[in-house]
Amino acid sequence: MGVLVLTFSPTELTRSLGRGLLSFPLTFFDDDGGFNEDGYRAHVASQGTAGASGLFAAGGTGEFFSLTLEEYKRVVRAAADEVPDTMPLLAGVGYGTHMAVEFAKAAEANGADGLLVLPPYLVKSEQEGLRRHLTAICRAVGIGVIAYNRDNAILTPETLERVAQDCPNLIGFKDGVGDIELLTATRYRMGDRLVFIGGMPTAEVHASAAAAIGMTTYSSAIYNFAPETALRFFNALRAGHKTEVDDLIRSFFLPYLAIRNRRAGYAVSIVKAGARIAGIDCGPVRSPLLDLTDDEERQLADLMQSCEMPVAELA
Repeated sequence: MGVLVLTFSPTELTRSLGRGLLSFPLTFFDDDGGFNEDGYRAHVASQGTAGASGLFAAGGTGEFFSLTLEEYKRVVRAAADEVPDTMPLLAGVGYGTHMAVEFAKAAEANGADGLLVLPPYLVKSEQEGLRRHLTAICRAVGIGVIAYNRDNAILTPETLERVAQDCPNLIGFKDGVGDIELLTATRYRMGDRLVFIGGMPTAEVHASAAAAIGMTTYSSAIYNFAPETALRFFNALRAGHKTEVDDLIRSFFLPYLAIRNRRAGYAVSIVKAGARIAGIDCGPVRSPLLDLTDDEERQLADLMQSCEMPVAELA
């Protein structure tokens, strides 16, 4: 493999991500649980031309937690090959610090323009430990890094500021907590130093409140199976078209949440179900996640059909 030329510097990455909606593509598996690279490549190519401003391979929706390092390299490389040259590609990294650094270096070597740092595995950590963890990842690579506040990795504004001072390539902050007080404090402390990204599951439901605080964009899981609806909502929100935003939340997002919230892990499972209903052969989720039941998938298909989303075949 030759030397890779970065398409986006950390500064360019910051500007690009704030311009529009962000795509977090599913990772495709076959019926035996193996990585379906051909299907994944086709999906990434389609996602790349549908209107998003950035693509995150092997993120939470992409089941990063279930990928081996060798699979991860293939996923990132496949995505790097398929995204348009004008679209930045980021990749999820996680686990303990040494493993996260190994994944970070693999992402950079396989064409990623940036990283999203997912929570470490299992353990709760003090702020100093989280600072060292994030700093080590930033210093291991030359590409941009986004911190993801979620679960057992909740950075205080003070910790985030220290890392930002020490690591110029820390370019973003993604919120998956929904704590308005913490988010406001972080936003005011960091100002324009970072790009702020909404990262709650089904982020559209939180998007209006997050935008008021200063979130410029968010990640959309439904973009995987209904990109037109995802972009319609995003554009209506940015344009201040409250009636259209409210209509979409009432007609689709709240009924969608009613299905998603039935079981742990359905935030990913329901996206794969939506993709299958839309005719996208993404395969099942990997354990320990569970797929939707047949009845739940039929309910989702009915909801998608009622909202005029693509439905290849009712389950």
